[in-house]
Amino acid sequence: MAMSLFGDLVEVVFLLLLLLFLFLFFSVGYDHVFKKKTCRFGPPSYPIIGCLVSFYQNRRRLLDWYTELLAESPSQTIVVSRLGARRTVVTANADNVEYVLKTNFRNFPKGKPFTEILGDLLGFGIFNVDGDLWSSQRKLASHEFSTKSLREFVVKVLEEEVEGRLIPLLESAMERKEVLDLQELLKRFAFETICKVSLGVDPCCLDLSRPVPPLVRAFDQASVICAMRGMAPVYAVWKMKRTFNLGSEKKLRESVQMVHSSVMEIIRNKKRKLEEDGGDGGDGGDLLTRLLSAGHGEEVVRDMVISFIMAGRDTTSAAMTWLFWLLSQHPLIESAIVDHVSSLYRTPLDFEALKDMNFLKACLLESMRLYPPVVWDSKHAAGDDTLPDGTVLREGDRVTYFPYGMGRMETLWGKDRLDFRPDRWLDEPEADGGGPLKTVSPYKYPVFQAGPRVCLGKDMAFIQMKYVVASILRRFEIRPAGSDRPLFVPLLTAHMAGGFKVVVRKRSGISKQ
Repeated sequence: MAMSLFGDLVEVVFLLLLLLFLFLFFSVGYDHVFKKKTCRFGPPSYPIIGCLVSFYQNRRRLLDWYTELLAESPSQTIVVSRLGARRTVVTANADNVEYVLKTNFRNFPKGKPFTEILGDLLGFGIFNVDGDLWSSQRKLASHEFSTKSLREFVVKVLEEEVEGRLIPLLESAMERKEVLDLQELLKRFAFETICKVSLGVDPCCLDLSRPVPPLVRAFDQASVICAMRGMAPVYAVWKMKRTFNLGSEKKLRESVQMVHSSVMEIIRNKKRKLEEDGGDGGDGGDLLTRLLSAGHGEEVVRDMVISFIMAGRDTTSAAMTWLFWLLSQHPLIESAIVDHVSSLYRTPLDFEALKDMNFLKACLLESMRLYPPVVWDSKHAAGDDTLPDGTVLREGDRVTYFPYGMGRMETLWGKDRLDFRPDRWLDEPEADGGGPLKTVSPYKYPVFQAGPRVCLGKDMAFIQMKYVVASILRRFEIRPAGSDRPLFVPLLTAHMAGGFKVVVRKRSGISKQ
C-alpha cells in the first residue's frame, strides 16, 4: 500500500515537472529556454538548467575543471549557475578570500543552504552554526584549545598511540613483507587519537584483527553521503530522497542515529563517573570531561564533540597520506627530513622538540598546498555586496573559496606552482634543511580557513602530524606497492582513491628505537 502511494506521488511530481517545462517552452520560448548564455569566464550556462550539461560532462574531474576555469579568468573568479541552487561565485583570488573571511566577515555566514547539508550529522555544533550560537561555542572551545594541560594531554596520547600501536604494526608488516594500506592505517590512527582526546574513550581501531568498529563505519558513511549532498548537480534530488527516507538518505539517517546514540552514551557514562567522583574532572583530561565539568548540557556537548571528531579524524590522515606519497617521489627531500628530524629527535618526543621541526612543517604545508584535506568551503551573502575584484553579489549568493585551485594558481605561487618544493616556505634554508618559516598570508593559503573562523585545532594538527611523520621516517622507508599515480578524490575531506598500498622497509643507518 505504501509503495503504491509513493508510486502515485512520483507520478504526480513528474506530471508537475512536465507541465512546468511545457509552460516555460510555450510562454518563454525555445530560444530563451535552450539558447546558451554567453559568459566570457566560467562554465557554459543556459537559462533554467544553468551549467548542468558541462557540470555533468566534467563530473569526474571537477577540481581540475574549476581550476582551469579560474586560471582563465583575469580575476581568478567565476560565476556558476546550477539547476535548483542559488547563484555561486567561486574564487581563487586572495583579496576576495580575505574580504569574505575577515574584512566583511559578518556578511558571509555559512548560511542555511550549507548548514542544511551537514545539519543532520553535526546538529548545532560549532562548525555548522552562525551568529551568537557560533560565537559562544567558539569562545568556549578557544579557551580549552589554548590550555597547556590539553597540549600535554595530546602529546601523551600520541606517545601511547604511536609507540604502543602504530610503530609495532609497521614493524610487523615489515617483518612479514606485507602490503599495507597506509591511508586506512592513518585514518584508523587519527580516529583513535581524536576519540581519546575528544571523548576520553579508546575505540581500538588499530587492532587490525578486529572488524572496524560500528561507530567508525557510521562516521565514514555519514561523511560520504553528506559530501555527495554538497556535490549533487540538483539539490532537489537528495532533499526528496530525505523526505521519503529513500536510498542514500535512509542510510544517512541510520548512520547519524548510530553516531548520535553512541556519543550520547559515552557522554552519559562520563557524566555519571564525574558525579561519582564529586564533579571534579581534574586538569589535563579529554575535552568531553572539560566541557561536562563546566556544566554544559548533553546535546550541546554532543554536537561540539562530534564536530571536533569530524574536523580531526580525516584531515590529518589525508595530509600525511599525501605527504608520504610525495616523499616517495622525492627521495632527496625525504632524506633531508630524516637528517633534520634526527638532529632534533629525543625519546620521548615532547612539544619543544616538535615545535623546532620547521623543515618537516614546511613539507606538510607544501603537501597541503597541492593536496588540501578540504578542497573548498562556502559562505552565503547575507546582503548585497561587491568583492574586491568587482564581482557583484546578491543576497543569498553562495561564495566558495577554493584552496585546491588556489594552490595551482600561477599568480599566487609562480611558474613552479605544480612542483613539490618545501623550501618555498623557508626564509633562509639552512644546510640541514631547516631554517625559519616564512610568514605567508592565510588568505593566500586558506587550508585552515582564516579570520575569525580560523581552525582552532591547527596547532594540535601539526603536533600530531609532526609526531607521526617524524617517528615513522626515522625508522622506516615507505614505498608505494604499485607505480600508478594516485587519484585525488574530494569528499568532506579529500582522500586517495583505492587507498595507498605500501611496502615498509627498515631505514638503513637508523637504530631501532
